[in-house]
Amino acid sequence: MSVQVVGAAAPALEITNLQGWYGESHVLHGVNLTVQPGEVVTLLGRNGAGRTSILRAITGLIGKRAGSIKIGGVETIGMPTHKITHLGLGYCPEERGIFASLTTEENLLLPPVLKGHGKGMGIEEIYTLFPNLQERKHSPGTRLSGGEQQMLAVARILRTGANLLLLDEISEGLAPVIVQALARMITLLRQRGYTVVMVEQNFRFAAPLADRFYVIEHGQVVEHILASELEDKMPLLNELLGV
Repeated sequence: MSVQVVGAAAPALEITNLQGWYGESHVLHGVNLTVQPGEVVTLLGRNGAGRTSILRAITGLIGKRAGSIKIGGVETIGMPTHKITHLGLGYCPEERGIFASLTTEENLLLPPVLKGHGKGMGIEEIYTLFPNLQERKHSPGTRLSGGEQQMLAVARILRTGANLLLLDEISEGLAPVIVQALARMITLLRQRGYTVVMVEQNFRFAAPLADRFYVIEHGQVVEHILASELEDKMPLLNELLGV
């Protein structure tokens, strides 16, 4: 199911009949979903359902893909990854990718600003948004806690000027106080007009943040739920996810 507003600007992300493969393994089977500018959308599903594969397909990091993936109305299915990112796409994978030998600030300064796609968030602005990072700006990556590393991974994307953020399991394994800080971060980003697509196993974290939810099973969308429908659909979600 897709959501389209008549007469509005192009969706931030529009996926139609997406097929995806890793080698001979066919993992995505006709995914259809739409994300409007400024929305927070969460992909729910059990482990192995295909949620991370959808994010990797959007960025061009899957073995082979077919169908249609439009970012801001631009078809990207045939584009290489580096060109896709220049459309304003930022991907924060589960493994975070923090450089241990660099300080927090050096990690932040590492990625280039995306040319032709607006100005990335400045260092001082990032420190206002993530005060923990300012306190640890001279600390090497190895000294950061898991939560600080997660904040750094997201902040590094914001430096590039990306405005469509793909976040994969950012709350996994973190202390409740850090998860609360990440929730505040998502809320602030939404207020600033960023578009966020999250893959989340932590339903309690995702539920109050998202405008809409897509439930993924066996590499396809099996349910689409609005935030306003969440309470009524909880029995179904319990059945699908075991939450």
